[in-house]
Amino acid sequence: MFSLKSYGVRHKVFISYHHADQDEVDNFINTYDHDKDVFIARALGAGLDETIIQSDDTDYVMRRIRELYLKDSTITIVLIGKCTWARRYVDWEIQSSLRSGETVIPNGLIGIVLPSAGRSPIAPERLQLNLKGDKADEGYARWYWYPTKGSSLAAWIENAFQARTMRRNLIVNPRDRFTYNRSC
Repeated sequence: MFSLKSYGVRHKVFISYHHADQDEVDNFINTYDHDKDVFIARALGAGLDETIIQSDDTDYVMRRIRELYLKDSTITIVLIGKCTWARRYVDWEIQSSLRSGETVIPNGLIGIVLPSAGRSPIAPERLQLNLKGDKADEGYARWYWYPTKGSSLAAWIENAFQARTMRRNLIVNPRDRFTYNRSC
């Protein structure tokens, strides 16, 4: 087991994912939050109060996501499975994470490809808008294949944390958002 000293600060990380990937998500959280102490997980359905936000009003749902789950996180990790790109809540969570203003600092944004996603994963559109360059290393966000070491994940998280101020000007976050889930 690794200690907190191995990684430095443990950031609060909001995990965005498609619930079809729940087993892999639970494994990721158990491995990197509970066992290796790389981050502190915040996610709908990941051990938090599972208050269901029932509404067709997307502004209300996004506000509740911010209030209940995002407000004390500094990083958002999107765990990318086969159909994550098609989920409206993932789009809304990314949009809410990237929100910024005079008194609001955006979350750092990372995409991590789950093993089940296969060789040609599709990132959610809003994440794709924030990945620039041939190696996806010139935009606001970054994406990676599933980590094999806690130290790698800790470095990715720290890079995303620094992006909140260093690359904030690169955020692409259009107002339009998914109304319904898309077919996968």
